[in-house]
Amino acid sequence: MRILAIETATEACSVALFEDGQLLDARHEVLGRGHAERLVPMIAELPGKGRADAIRVSLGPGSFTGVRIGLATARALAIAWGAEVLGYPTLALVAAMAGRGATVCMNGGHGEFFVQNFDSRGEAMDKVRSLPPEDAANAVLQPLIVGNRASALRDSTGNTYEISEILPDARHLLQIDPGQFTPLLSPLYGRSPDAKLPGS
Repeated sequence: MRILAIETATEACSVALFEDGQLLDARHEVLGRGHAERLVPMIAELPGKGRADAIRVSLGPGSFTGVRIGLATARALAIAWGAEVLGYPTLALVAAMAGRGATVCMNGGHGEFFVQNFDSRGEAMDKVRSLPPEDAANAVLQPLIVGNRASALRDSTGNTYEISEILPDARHLLQIDPGQFTPLLSPLYGRSPDAKLPGS
């Protein structure tokens, strides 16, 4: 069985194609912006133009636009190919890349950090939260901090945590804890919406 992985929740855009548990090929580009223009061409560069029996796509949290682009592409390809689609949290992928228990810290927007702790099996120890740096400092439960805001989080704690500044990469999809995959393809925002109904 072939699996196509799509990761678009951060400034990195990546895709990977697996067959029977082995990585066939992958692409990873740090774009900042421009995921909509690059994602489909990146998939087309994979063997067989990326065609797969199953698709795994990031649900975020992260860039609102990036997450929506990834989901829309996954849904369209699933219809065209008759493929099954499951989503996964981006922070779970970053934790899997760490290879051991870690606190994941990613850019959350509005000056906040997305923070979540994972154990050595890649299982979530708590829910993802969007926190200002001073509150995020109190959320660290692991001696290793990973993610694109790992250094900033360590600095806000004043402690000497080990850090690894990494961005999610789809080629590590199969390292994710299987319990993190879901058929519910709804974006994970990690924070309350900025716009609220009157009186709420």
